[in-house]
Amino acid sequence: MIERPAARYGRQRVTRRTRRLVIAALGVLVVAVGLIVAYVGSQRFGSQPVEGELGAYRLIDDQTVEVTVSVSRQDPSRPAVCIVRARSIDGSETGRREILVPPSDQSTVQVTAPVKASQPPVVGDVYGCGFDVPPYLVAP
Repeated sequence: MIERPAARYGRQRVTRRTRRLVIAALGVLVVAVGLIVAYVGSQRFGSQPVEGELGAYRLIDDQTVEVTVSVSRQDPSRPAVCIVRARSIDGSETGRREILVPPSDQSTVQVTAPVKASQPPVVGDVYGCGFDVPPYLVAP
């Protein structure tokens, strides 16, 4: 190929081979980013070792709501903890309590506990569950 003066004709065009290499490299980069996003998503939003789902709630009085949680564990022989809370009419959290879920033979169990609130509660819900049981919940 004959070299043309860049000042007169502008820079040379990219060859077909170079263009194909750039397109292939971008394709590999897009696939790699997609795999990374899929991996991170599966780690964050995949099946958790402990999951708590609201079974029911019952308003007892102007300061108390009783919350029932259905807890599913991959390893039911381990104790777990769930955080339940009371919420007021504006949606703010007005009370919170940790519930010990003792070891069991069944992978799914239900636990119920009252939650005291600083304002009149309108709903009870589950904040989350996990295997990190604080020492003060476990009986000596």
